[in-house]
Amino acid sequence: MTRFQKMIISLQEYSFLVKDIIVGFSKIRDYWGEMIEEMYLIGTKSFYLIFLGGLFTGVILAIETGHQLETFGATSWIAKTVSLGMVRELGPVITGLLLAARTGAKNTSELGAMQLSEQIDALKAFGVSPVEKLVIPRTAAALAMFLPLTLIADLVGILGGMLVSNQTFNSDLNTFWHTAVISLKMKDLFVGFIKPFFFGFFIATISCYFGLTTKGGTTGLGKNTINAVVYSSAIILVLDFIFTKVVWELL
Repeated sequence: MTRFQKMIISLQEYSFLVKDIIVGFSKIRDYWGEMIEEMYLIGTKSFYLIFLGGLFTGVILAIETGHQLETFGATSWIAKTVSLGMVRELGPVITGLLLAARTGAKNTSELGAMQLSEQIDALKAFGVSPVEKLVIPRTAAALAMFLPLTLIADLVGILGGMLVSNQTFNSDLNTFWHTAVISLKMKDLFVGFIKPFFFGFFIATISCYFGLTTKGGTTGLGKNTINAVVYSSAIILVLDFIFTKVVWELL
């Protein structure tokens, strides 16, 4: 079997998994406890990672754009640049990439270990659907938590940019904040807030797919964990391009 044929088969299996997730989503009430636990692991445990990621992204964006704008005496535009950059692009993407590494690796390693230890087969033997008990709660938790985490990255990024702009370029704090807020249009908010739902869905489903298809012992588990992070990150970049180029321009 060629590499291309294996890729097509994997894509088909992933499509079937997505179909099972969508069909079985109505049963999430039966696994409410699992979903709450996953929300805690995704949200609370990732808070500091997202906080630091958003903060330093905003700081770097303000410094880099500030020095360029200072050449033209247009430092007042730093607020607009940081605000639009964080909300529309960098906030969702940085959050998505960080969570693709953390949450994606977590899902794949957990489910992969269960697959290798035959716990998945045991669930099937007892008549429990692994998709309903293991995959859907993780997907629902990702859909619920990715947007709040993205909002945190956006907010701390703008605040970080505001502080560094004040200290480095003597920008007025009140003026910076006012400019940052009024610069955001409805389409900017829509695109920036809709991305986390798609990022979360694909990160959760891709990582769970690689976890459920793990074989070959610890070597296979390590390989699938890497693949989950790589493919999730690639999908985030592709979706970001689609939303930025297509959706935002159509609006």
